[in-house]
Amino acid sequence: MTDRIRDFLATRRPEGPCLVLDLDVVRDNYVTFARALPDTRVYYAVKANPAPEVLKLLAELGSSFDTASVGEVECVLAAGAAADRISYGNTIKKERDIARAYQLGVRLFAVDCEAEVEKIARAAPGSKVFCRILCDGAGAEWPLSKKFGCAPEMAPRVLELAHRLGLNAYGVSFHVGSQQNNVEAWDHALGTAAAIFREMAERGISLSMVNMGGGFPTKYLKRVPRVQSYGNAIFRALSKHFGNHLPETIIEPGRGMVGNAGVIKAEVVLISQKSDDDPTRWVYLDIGKFHGLAETMDEAIRYPIKTAHDRDAKTPCVIAGPTCDSVDVLYEKTPYELPVSLAIGDEVLIEATGAYTTMYSTVGFNGFAPLASYVI
Repeated sequence: MTDRIRDFLATRRPEGPCLVLDLDVVRDNYVTFARALPDTRVYYAVKANPAPEVLKLLAELGSSFDTASVGEVECVLAAGAAADRISYGNTIKKERDIARAYQLGVRLFAVDCEAEVEKIARAAPGSKVFCRILCDGAGAEWPLSKKFGCAPEMAPRVLELAHRLGLNAYGVSFHVGSQQNNVEAWDHALGTAAAIFREMAERGISLSMVNMGGGFPTKYLKRVPRVQSYGNAIFRALSKHFGNHLPETIIEPGRGMVGNAGVIKAEVVLISQKSDDDPTRWVYLDIGKFHGLAETMDEAIRYPIKTAHDRDAKTPCVIAGPTCDSVDVLYEKTPYELPVSLAIGDEVLIEATGAYTTMYSTVGFNGFAPLASYVI
Protein backbone atom coordinates (compact mmCIF):
# COMPACT_ATOMS: atom_id res chain seq x y z
CA MET A 1 0.00 0.00 0.00
CA THR A 2 1.57 3.28 -1.09
CA ASP A 3 0.72 6.72 0.26
CA ARG A 4 -0.64 7.66 -3.17
CA ILE A 5 -3.08 4.72 -3.17
CA ARG A 6 -4.07 5.40 0.44
CA ASP A 7 -4.77 9.06 -0.37
CA PHE A 8 -6.74 8.14 -3.49
CA LEU A 9 -9.00 5.76 -1.60
CA ALA A 10 -9.49 8.25 1.22
CA THR A 11 -10.40 11.18 -1.02
CA ARG A 12 -12.14 9.55 -3.98
CA ARG A 13 -14.07 6.84 -2.09
CA PRO A 14 -14.85 4.84 -5.25
CA GLU A 15 -18.04 2.79 -5.14
CA GLY A 16 -17.78 -0.99 -5.40
CA PRO A 17 -14.69 -3.20 -5.65
CA CYS A 18 -11.84 -1.62 -7.56
CA LEU A 19 -8.15 -1.93 -8.30
CA VAL A 20 -5.96 1.11 -7.70
CA LEU A 21 -2.51 0.92 -9.30
CA ASP A 22 0.39 3.26 -8.59
CA LEU A 23 2.53 4.03 -11.66
CA ASP A 24 5.43 5.15 -9.47
CA VAL A 25 5.83 1.55 -8.31
CA VAL A 26 5.79 0.29 -11.92
CA ARG A 27 8.48 2.83 -12.80
CA ASP A 28 10.67 1.70 -9.90
CA ASN A 29 10.19 -1.96 -10.85
CA TYR A 30 11.22 -1.35 -14.46
CA VAL A 31 14.38 0.47 -13.38
CA THR A 32 15.17 -2.37 -10.97
CA PHE A 33 14.89 -5.01 -13.70
CA ALA A 34 16.94 -2.94 -16.14
CA ARG A 35 19.73 -2.50 -13.58
CA ALA A 36 19.71 -6.13 -12.41
CA LEU A 37 20.34 -7.42 -15.95
CA PRO A 38 21.80 -4.44 -17.82
CA ASP A 39 22.65 -6.39 -20.98
CA THR A 40 19.22 -8.02 -21.20
CA ARG A 41 16.21 -6.46 -22.92
CA VAL A 42 13.05 -6.19 -20.84
CA TYR A 43 9.90 -7.33 -22.65
CA TYR A 44 6.96 -6.55 -20.37
CA ALA A 45 4.36 -9.35 -20.43
CA VAL A 46 1.32 -7.30 -21.46
CA LYS A 47 -1.17 -9.92 -20.28
CA ALA A 48 -0.29 -9.15 -16.65
CA ASN A 49 -1.96 -5.74 -16.87
CA PRO A 50 -2.58 -4.03 -20.23
CA ALA A 51 -3.82 -0.73 -18.81
CA PRO A 52 -2.98 1.99 -21.38
CA GLU A 53 -1.29 4.08 -18.69
CA VAL A 54 1.03 1.19 -17.80
CA LEU A 55 1.92 0.52 -21.44
CA LYS A 56 2.54 4.22 -22.14
CA LEU A 57 4.83 4.57 -19.12
CA LEU A 58 6.85 1.48 -20.00
CA ALA A 59 7.11 2.53 -23.65
CA GLU A 60 8.50 5.90 -22.53
CA LEU A 61 10.99 4.13 -20.25
CA GLY A 62 12.29 2.07 -23.18
CA SER A 63 10.68 -1.28 -22.45
CA SER A 64 9.87 -3.81 -25.13
CA PHE A 65 6.71 -5.91 -24.96
CA ASP A 66 5.70 -9.57 -24.97
CA THR A 67 2.22 -9.91 -26.50
CA ALA A 68 -0.23 -12.79 -26.68
CA SER A 69 -2.65 -11.56 -29.35
CA VAL A 70 -3.17 -9.02 -32.11
CA GLY A 71 -5.27 -7.03 -29.66
CA GLU A 72 -2.29 -6.68 -27.35
CA VAL A 73 -0.03 -5.77 -30.29
CA GLU A 74 -2.42 -2.96 -31.20
CA CYS A 75 -2.55 -1.74 -27.59
CA VAL A 76 1.25 -1.54 -27.44
CA LEU A 77 1.44 0.35 -30.72
CA ALA A 78 -1.25 2.76 -29.47
CA ALA A 79 0.88 3.36 -26.37
CA GLY A 80 3.71 4.65 -28.54
CA ALA A 81 6.07 1.69 -28.87
CA ALA A 82 7.47 0.80 -32.28
CA ALA A 83 6.74 -2.63 -33.75
CA ASP A 84 10.39 -3.65 -33.49
CA ARG A 85 9.91 -3.65 -29.70
CA ILE A 86 7.15 -6.26 -29.84
CA SER A 87 7.36 -10.03 -29.58
CA TYR A 88 4.35 -12.17 -30.47
CA GLY A 89 5.12 -14.66 -27.72
CA ASN A 90 2.04 -16.87 -27.84
CA THR A 91 2.84 -20.20 -29.51
CA ILE A 92 -0.83 -20.68 -30.48
CA LYS A 93 -1.77 -18.23 -33.25
CA LYS A 94 -4.26 -18.17 -36.09
CA GLU A 95 -2.54 -17.68 -39.40
CA ARG A 96 -4.59 -14.56 -40.12
CA ASP A 97 -3.46 -13.11 -36.78
CA ILE A 98 0.16 -13.76 -37.69
CA ALA A 99 -0.46 -11.98 -40.99
CA ARG A 100 -2.07 -9.02 -39.23
CA ALA A 101 0.82 -8.71 -36.75
CA TYR A 102 3.26 -8.89 -39.65
CA GLN A 103 1.29 -6.16 -41.46
CA LEU A 104 1.61 -4.03 -38.31
CA GLY A 105 5.39 -4.48 -38.38
CA VAL A 106 5.99 -7.32 -35.91
CA ARG A 107 8.91 -9.51 -36.93
CA LEU A 108 9.53 -11.65 -33.83
CA PHE A 109 7.41 -14.75 -33.20
CA ALA A 110 7.40 -17.71 -30.82
CA VAL A 111 6.94 -21.30 -32.00
CA ASP A 112 7.01 -24.72 -30.38
CA CYS A 113 6.18 -27.04 -33.27
CA GLU A 114 6.65 -27.43 -37.01
CA ALA A 115 3.03 -26.57 -37.88
CA GLU A 116 3.42 -23.14 -36.26
CA VAL A 117 6.66 -22.57 -38.19
CA GLU A 118 4.84 -23.33 -41.43
CA LYS A 119 2.13 -20.79 -40.62
CA ILE A 120 4.68 -18.08 -39.91
CA ALA A 121 6.64 -18.89 -43.06
CA ARG A 122 3.47 -18.34 -45.10
CA ALA A 123 2.07 -15.31 -43.26
CA ALA A 124 5.22 -13.54 -42.04
CA PRO A 125 8.07 -14.38 -44.44
CA GLY A 126 11.58 -13.61 -43.29
CA SER A 127 10.61 -13.09 -39.66
CA LYS A 128 12.66 -14.12 -36.63
CA VAL A 129 11.38 -17.11 -34.69
CA PHE A 130 12.41 -18.57 -31.37
CA CYS A 131 11.46 -22.05 -30.20
CA ARG A 132 10.00 -22.46 -26.73
CA ILE A 133 11.13 -25.54 -24.82
CA LEU A 134 9.49 -27.25 -21.87
CA CYS A 135 10.74 -26.49 -18.36
CA ASP A 136 9.72 -28.33 -15.19
CA GLY A 137 9.04 -25.17 -13.16
CA ALA A 138 10.32 -26.66 -9.90
CA GLY A 139 10.24 -24.05 -7.14
CA ALA A 140 7.41 -22.02 -8.66
CA GLU A 141 4.21 -21.36 -6.72
CA TRP A 142 2.32 -21.50 -10.04
CA PRO A 143 4.14 -24.14 -12.16
CA LEU A 144 3.19 -24.11 -15.82
CA SER A 145 1.68 -27.06 -17.65
CA LYS A 146 2.85 -28.62 -20.89
CA LYS A 147 0.52 -26.39 -22.90
CA PHE A 148 3.44 -24.32 -24.22
CA GLY A 149 6.81 -25.60 -25.37
CA CYS A 150 8.28 -28.73 -26.85
CA ALA A 151 10.78 -31.26 -25.56
CA PRO A 152 14.31 -29.82 -25.91
CA GLU A 153 15.33 -32.60 -28.28
CA MET A 154 12.61 -31.45 -30.72
CA ALA A 155 13.75 -27.83 -30.82
CA PRO A 156 16.61 -28.27 -33.34
CA ARG A 157 14.23 -29.91 -35.80
CA VAL A 158 11.73 -27.07 -35.41
CA LEU A 159 14.41 -24.40 -35.82
CA GLU A 160 16.01 -26.15 -38.79
CA LEU A 161 12.65 -26.21 -40.55
CA ALA A 162 12.31 -22.48 -39.91
CA HIS A 163 15.73 -21.94 -41.49
CA ARG A 164 14.82 -24.06 -44.53
CA LEU A 165 11.58 -22.10 -45.01
CA GLY A 166 13.40 -18.77 -45.15
CA LEU A 167 12.79 -17.64 -41.59
CA ASN A 168 15.49 -16.42 -39.23
CA ALA A 169 16.03 -19.21 -36.68
CA TYR A 170 16.74 -16.70 -33.95
CA GLY A 171 16.86 -18.54 -30.66
CA VAL A 172 15.32 -20.47 -27.81
CA SER A 173 12.89 -19.55 -25.03
CA PHE A 174 11.67 -21.11 -21.80
CA HIS A 175 9.64 -20.21 -18.71
CA VAL A 176 10.66 -21.42 -15.25
CA GLY A 177 7.17 -21.07 -13.77
CA SER A 178 5.20 -18.17 -12.36
CA GLN A 179 6.09 -16.80 -8.92
CA GLN A 180 9.44 -18.58 -9.03
CA ASN A 181 11.18 -18.27 -5.66
CA ASN A 182 14.34 -20.18 -6.55
CA VAL A 183 16.92 -17.78 -7.99
CA GLU A 184 18.86 -20.75 -9.40
CA ALA A 185 15.87 -22.02 -11.41
CA TRP A 186 17.27 -20.56 -14.65
CA ASP A 187 20.51 -22.54 -14.47
CA HIS A 188 19.29 -25.87 -15.84
CA ALA A 189 17.16 -24.23 -18.53
CA LEU A 190 20.10 -22.13 -19.72
CA GLY A 191 22.24 -25.26 -19.85
CA THR A 192 19.62 -26.87 -22.07
CA ALA A 193 19.45 -23.77 -24.27
CA ALA A 194 23.25 -23.78 -24.66
CA ALA A 195 23.15 -27.41 -25.78
CA ILE A 196 20.58 -26.51 -28.46
CA PHE A 197 22.84 -23.63 -29.60
CA ARG A 198 25.70 -26.10 -30.00
CA GLU A 199 23.62 -28.63 -31.92
CA MET A 200 22.31 -25.95 -34.25
CA ALA A 201 25.86 -24.74 -34.89
CA GLU A 202 26.78 -28.29 -35.89
CA ARG A 203 23.93 -28.13 -38.40
CA GLY A 204 25.35 -24.89 -39.78
CA ILE A 205 22.77 -22.59 -38.19
CA SER A 206 23.85 -19.91 -35.72
CA LEU A 207 21.31 -18.97 -33.06
CA SER A 208 21.50 -15.53 -31.48
CA MET A 209 19.01 -15.12 -28.64
CA VAL A 210 17.77 -16.75 -25.44
CA ASN A 211 14.39 -15.60 -24.14
CA MET A 212 14.54 -16.37 -20.41
CA GLY A 213 10.84 -15.72 -19.89
CA GLY A 214 9.16 -14.46 -16.75
CA GLY A 215 8.66 -16.02 -13.36
CA PHE A 216 9.99 -13.10 -11.32
CA PRO A 217 7.80 -12.97 -8.22
CA THR A 218 5.94 -10.30 -6.36
CA LYS A 219 5.65 -10.36 -2.58
CA TYR A 220 2.40 -11.81 -1.27
CA LEU A 221 2.40 -13.36 2.22
CA LYS A 222 5.94 -14.72 1.98
CA ARG A 223 9.18 -12.86 1.45
CA VAL A 224 10.75 -13.24 -1.99
CA PRO A 225 14.35 -12.72 -3.16
CA ARG A 226 15.38 -9.32 -4.47
CA VAL A 227 15.47 -8.80 -8.24
CA GLN A 228 19.22 -8.22 -8.02
CA SER A 229 19.62 -11.74 -6.60
CA TYR A 230 17.88 -13.14 -9.67
CA GLY A 231 20.05 -10.99 -11.92
CA ASN A 232 23.27 -12.21 -10.29
CA ALA A 233 22.21 -15.87 -10.47
CA ILE A 234 21.11 -15.60 -14.10
CA PHE A 235 24.34 -13.90 -15.14
CA ARG A 236 26.36 -16.64 -13.40
CA ALA A 237 24.35 -19.30 -15.24
CA LEU A 238 24.79 -17.54 -18.59
CA SER A 239 28.56 -17.34 -18.09
CA LYS A 240 28.70 -20.97 -16.93
CA HIS A 241 26.88 -22.36 -19.96
CA PHE A 242 27.84 -19.93 -22.75
CA GLY A 243 31.32 -18.86 -21.64
CA ASN A 244 32.61 -15.74 -23.37
CA HIS A 245 30.09 -16.03 -26.20
CA LEU A 246 27.01 -14.74 -24.42
CA PRO A 247 23.84 -14.65 -26.53
CA GLU A 248 21.40 -11.79 -26.78
CA THR A 249 18.96 -12.18 -23.91
CA ILE A 250 15.37 -11.23 -23.14
CA ILE A 251 13.32 -11.38 -19.94
CA GLU A 252 9.54 -11.09 -19.78
CA PRO A 253 8.50 -9.82 -16.34
CA GLY A 254 4.77 -9.42 -15.83
CA ARG A 255 3.78 -10.16 -12.25
CA GLY A 256 7.13 -8.83 -11.04
CA MET A 257 6.57 -5.58 -12.93
CA VAL A 258 3.05 -4.68 -11.75
CA GLY A 259 1.97 -7.09 -9.02
CA ASN A 260 3.04 -4.99 -6.04
CA ALA A 261 1.81 -1.76 -7.68
CA GLY A 262 -1.89 -2.47 -7.12
CA VAL A 263 -4.39 -2.81 -4.28
CA ILE A 264 -8.01 -3.95 -4.53
CA LYS A 265 -10.56 -2.28 -2.30
CA ALA A 266 -13.42 -4.63 -1.44
CA GLU A 267 -16.29 -4.78 1.05
CA VAL A 268 -17.62 -7.45 3.42
CA VAL A 269 -21.11 -8.45 2.23
CA LEU A 270 -21.89 -11.18 4.74
CA ILE A 271 -20.36 -13.03 7.70
CA SER A 272 -21.90 -16.35 8.76
CA GLN A 273 -21.28 -19.81 10.22
CA LYS A 274 -22.42 -23.12 8.76
CA SER A 275 -23.44 -24.64 12.10
CA ASP A 276 -23.61 -23.67 15.76
CA ASP A 277 -20.59 -25.81 16.63
CA ASP A 278 -18.44 -24.77 13.64
CA PRO A 279 -15.76 -22.33 14.82
CA THR A 280 -14.90 -21.26 11.28
CA ARG A 281 -16.60 -18.13 10.00
CA TRP A 282 -17.46 -17.55 6.36
CA VAL A 283 -16.61 -14.06 5.13
CA TYR A 284 -18.19 -13.12 1.81
CA LEU A 285 -16.69 -10.23 -0.15
CA ASP A 286 -18.08 -8.25 -3.07
CA ILE A 287 -15.28 -9.65 -5.24
CA GLY A 288 -14.32 -13.24 -5.98
CA LYS A 289 -12.85 -15.61 -8.52
CA PHE A 290 -15.06 -14.32 -11.33
CA HIS A 291 -14.23 -10.66 -10.81
CA GLY A 292 -10.45 -10.57 -10.71
CA LEU A 293 -9.23 -13.12 -8.17
CA ALA A 294 -8.99 -16.15 -10.46
CA GLU A 295 -5.45 -16.84 -9.27
CA THR A 296 -6.85 -18.01 -5.93
CA MET A 297 -7.71 -21.19 -7.84
CA ASP A 298 -6.32 -24.09 -5.79
CA GLU A 299 -5.23 -21.34 -3.38
CA ALA A 300 -2.06 -20.94 -5.44
CA ILE A 301 -1.79 -17.20 -4.82
CA ARG A 302 -2.51 -16.08 -1.25
CA TYR A 303 -2.96 -12.33 -1.25
CA PRO A 304 -2.26 -10.17 1.81
CA ILE A 305 -5.59 -8.93 3.20
CA LYS A 306 -5.72 -5.85 5.43
CA THR A 307 -8.58 -4.44 7.49
CA ALA A 308 -9.05 -1.58 9.93
CA HIS A 309 -9.33 -4.15 12.76
CA ASP A 310 -6.04 -6.00 12.29
CA ARG A 311 -4.87 -5.34 15.87
CA ASP A 312 -7.90 -7.17 17.28
CA ALA A 313 -8.12 -10.88 18.10
CA LYS A 314 -8.40 -13.10 15.03
CA THR A 315 -10.22 -16.28 14.10
CA PRO A 316 -10.06 -18.72 11.13
CA CYS A 317 -12.25 -17.61 8.22
CA VAL A 318 -13.19 -19.06 4.87
CA ILE A 319 -13.22 -16.26 2.29
CA ALA A 320 -15.65 -16.40 -0.63
CA GLY A 321 -17.00 -14.22 -3.41
CA PRO A 322 -20.55 -12.92 -3.93
CA THR A 323 -21.74 -14.97 -6.90
CA CYS A 324 -24.23 -17.84 -7.06
CA ASP A 325 -21.51 -20.29 -8.01
CA SER A 326 -20.07 -22.84 -5.60
CA VAL A 327 -16.63 -22.51 -7.20
CA ASP A 328 -16.46 -18.90 -6.03
CA VAL A 329 -14.59 -19.70 -2.80
CA LEU A 330 -11.17 -18.12 -2.45
CA TYR A 331 -9.63 -19.73 0.61
CA GLU A 332 -11.13 -22.77 2.34
CA LYS A 333 -8.44 -25.46 2.50
CA THR A 334 -6.27 -23.10 4.51
CA PRO A 335 -8.54 -20.51 6.14
CA TYR A 336 -7.34 -16.96 6.73
CA GLU A 337 -6.98 -15.46 10.18
CA LEU A 338 -9.24 -12.39 10.15
CA PRO A 339 -10.35 -10.12 13.01
CA VAL A 340 -13.26 -11.31 15.16
CA SER A 341 -14.47 -7.70 15.09
CA LEU A 342 -14.74 -7.66 11.27
CA ALA A 343 -18.31 -6.74 10.38
CA ILE A 344 -20.67 -6.54 7.41
CA GLY A 345 -19.98 -3.37 5.44
CA ASP A 346 -16.33 -3.15 6.49
CA GLU A 347 -13.72 -2.37 3.87
CA VAL A 348 -10.91 -4.82 3.18
CA LEU A 349 -7.80 -4.14 1.15
CA ILE A 350 -6.34 -6.96 -0.93
CA GLU A 351 -2.72 -6.11 -1.60
CA ALA A 352 -0.30 -7.07 -4.40
CA THR A 353 -3.15 -7.36 -6.90
CA GLY A 354 -1.72 -5.30 -9.76
CA ALA A 355 -1.17 -8.37 -11.97
CA TYR A 356 -3.69 -10.77 -13.48
CA THR A 357 -6.81 -9.27 -11.88
CA THR A 358 -8.56 -6.79 -14.16
CA MET A 359 -8.18 -9.04 -17.21
CA TYR A 360 -9.46 -12.10 -15.35
CA SER A 361 -12.62 -10.23 -14.39
CA THR A 362 -15.72 -11.45 -16.21
CA VAL A 363 -18.03 -9.14 -18.09
CA GLY A 364 -21.32 -9.28 -16.21
CA PHE A 365 -21.30 -12.78 -14.67
CA ASN A 366 -24.31 -12.89 -12.30
CA GLY A 367 -24.95 -9.28 -13.27
CA PHE A 368 -21.91 -7.97 -11.42
CA ALA A 369 -19.91 -5.26 -13.17
CA PRO A 370 -16.30 -5.97 -14.21
CA LEU A 371 -13.59 -4.95 -11.76
CA ALA A 372 -13.08 -1.20 -11.96
CA SER A 373 -9.51 0.03 -12.37
CA TYR A 374 -7.86 3.35 -11.47
CA VAL A 375 -4.27 4.03 -12.52
CA ILE A 376 -2.66 6.91 -10.64
